[in-house]
Amino acid sequence: MENGRNRKYTEAPIKILLAKPAIDGHDRGIFVLARAFRDAGMDVIYAGLLPTPEEVVDTAINEDVDVIALSLLNGAHLTAFKNVMDILNKKDVHDIAVVGGGIIPDDDKPILEKMGVTGNFGPGTPLKIIIKHVRERAMEVRKIKEDEYK
Repeated sequence: MENGRNRKYTEAPIKILLAKPAIDGHDRGIFVLARAFRDAGMDVIYAGLLPTPEEVVDTAINEDVDVIALSLLNGAHLTAFKNVMDILNKKDVHDIAVVGGGIIPDDDKPILEKMGVTGNFGPGTPLKIIIKHVRERAMEVRKIKEDEYK
C-alpha cells in the first residue's frame, strides 16, 4: 500500500495540519505558512477557522499527519494548545508532532515545550527556520511510526 499507515514514511512528503483551535479569526499568517510548507514539498491540510481541539485531533488522526501546526494570536495558546495535547495523550497518540506559533510571550514558551508543543514561533520568524523545525519534528515522529510497524 502506497499511502496510509503502511506508506514508507521516510520517502513520502511530510503531511502537516494547520489549525487555529480557538476563537481567532486572524488567518493571514496561516495562509502564508500553508503556501511556504506547500512550496517546500509538504502536503498541507488547513483545518479552517475555529476548529475545536477535538476536531483538530480527529482530523490529524484521520489524515495520518506527521505534524500539527497550531497558531493563535489571541493569547489563548496555553489553554487551546494544552487541550489539543491532552486529547492526543488521552487517545494515546504519540506519533504526531505538535508545533506552535503566534503571539506567544517568552515566559509561556517553556510551559508549551513541557507540554510537547515545540517551536512556538512568533511573527517575523524566517520561514526557513519554521520549515526546518517542522522537517526535523516530522522525521522524529516518522521514526516512531516506522519502529511501530516493523
